[in-house]
Amino acid sequence: MQDPYLYITMAAAGLAGLSIVAAAALRGWNGWLELKRAELTRRSDDATPPSTATRIEVADLKERIRKLEAIAAGVDL
Repeated sequence: MQDPYLYITMAAAGLAGLSIVAAAALRGWNGWLELKRAELTRRSDDATPPSTATRIEVADLKERIRKLEAIAAGVDL
């Protein structure tokens, strides 16, 4: 028959190992959740409507592109 302290030691080591794995998994899960929260925050920040100056600048760039396309097509403006 084996020593009963061997079983107690093995059970304690197993419990310690399981605790370490569970703690690491929990830390990883919390990190993943924090990443997803940051992505959602960034998406909601990007969803804000552009300012008037930005819209004017985009319209100006579109007009320039239209003119360049017309020049490339040989259309006289």
